[in-house]
Amino acid sequence: MATLSSHVLDSVTGTHAGGIRIECFKRLAGGETVLMFDVNASAEGRMTEIVDIEADAELELVFHSANYFQTMHLPDDGFQVMNTVVVRISIPQPDHIYHVPIMLSPHSYSVWWSGNPPAS
Repeated sequence: MATLSSHVLDSVTGTHAGGIRIECFKRLAGGETVLMFDVNASAEGRMTEIVDIEADAELELVFHSANYFQTMHLPDDGFQVMNTVVVRISIPQPDHIYHVPIMLSPHSYSVWWSGNPPAS
């Protein structure tokens, strides 16, 4: 089973995006999706889930950024162009750890993969 984790950072406040909702969907060959999990990040903005997935599967992580930032009462409250941020990742080996940190603001994001590739 694969371990999927994320650390969600709030680039407006420079801290963790504690409590942000994160959904994970498995993408099927025809484009349909199946919900794998629906969680809220910890107070430290962290999420770790174990998923039973086959090799070469494609997953979508959906970060509900609008709902998170609406609770903060920012100057342009209510004007958010990115309601969700969707990150698609592939799972080449289902027994590895896939860590996907992300930095969010109401109008931008940055995401990367953090880990070591499997040894050859």
